[in-house]
Amino acid sequence: MDRFLGIDIGGTAARWVMADANGTVLARGSAPGATGHLFNPAERERLRATLAAIAADVPPGSVTAACLGITGLGLSVHAEAQGLAGELFGLSPTAIRLCDDMELAFRAAFAPGQGHLISAGTGSIGLHLDADGAMLRVGGRGLLIDDGGSGTWIALTALDQLYRRIDQTGGPGEAAILAQSLFTAMGGEDWDHTRAFVYGSDRGRIGTLAQAVAQAATAGDPLALDILGQAAAELARLAKALIGRVGPLPVAFVGGITTLHPAIKAGLAQALPDISISFPPIDAAVHAAQWARTAPQHQATS
Repeated sequence: MDRFLGIDIGGTAARWVMADANGTVLARGSAPGATGHLFNPAERERLRATLAAIAADVPPGSVTAACLGITGLGLSVHAEAQGLAGELFGLSPTAIRLCDDMELAFRAAFAPGQGHLISAGTGSIGLHLDADGAMLRVGGRGLLIDDGGSGTWIALTALDQLYRRIDQTGGPGEAAILAQSLFTAMGGEDWDHTRAFVYGSDRGRIGTLAQAVAQAATAGDPLALDILGQAAAELARLAKALIGRVGPLPVAFVGGITTLHPAIKAGLAQALPDISISFPPIDAAVHAAQWARTAPQHQATS
């Protein structure tokens, strides 16, 4: 029986789905995250480990074709990524489809040319895939440059604004709830705890502090609420950039930040009053498994 493997690999987690020729899901699972930054030897080994963990859960020789969406995957390393996947799943390169995780997410939400996608999780990015398969991206340049409205951006903005208040007055002032929430999440309220947490963490762990900001907002902290409003404005900016360059198509917002706090969706609706917006619960791994059924080798032998 033909079996098709779809894998959605993000920086913090990977999810996989096995489907049959009719698209029925047969099995699913998860593995540690990785990236497509194969120019970095450590990241190459991290991707290998992720794929090996998935391969260990898949019966040997059972995969007909596969589709992998991998965060940060560039065209220059496609052949290398295909080699890794082929080695671990016993597939030829023509039985493997590759794209980055954002293209996969777009295709799970829209047919090409039919909308704009804004993804907001640890990072943030806006995408439009046209009918010819050409991808337009806005944002998504990483926390050192931008990633406005993302979990990492929310966390670092909150820390920045909080410490500015502490510098000026010696205490958090009206942001006391936010301060307590952040310091609890980082394990202590002195600078050494903050420094160790931020500078000893990757962007994924830093981004978890967005939950602390949301908790403070729920408790009524004015600075936390203001930062979440700013995050919504940043995500709306990505949508407006795509609309300005391509046209007023429907906009789908996906990623964990959309459910972080009601202020995010409310802010997006306020910023985009004349645009059809949605928050679809996409399953990119399922879509990858469906797309694997159109891998070139499978088409040739079907």
